[in-house]
Amino acid sequence: MNGLSTVLIVVGLFFVGGVISFVKQKMPKSLIVLLSAAAAMCLVAGVLRLEVWN
Repeated sequence: MNGLSTVLIVVGLFFVGGVISFVKQKMPKSLIVLLSAAAAMCLVAGVLRLEVWN
C-alpha cells in the first residue's frame, strides 16, 4: 500500500462519515448525493491504486 492509496481511502472514509452525519441532520438530499459520490470516487480510486492487483 503506497501513500496515495492510503490517503484516498482515508479521505473516502471521512466523506462516508460526513454522509452519515448529514443524513442524521436531515441536510438537503443533493448535498448528501454529492458527498456520497465523492466518497465513492475516493474509495474506488484508493482501492484500484493498491499494489495487490499486479
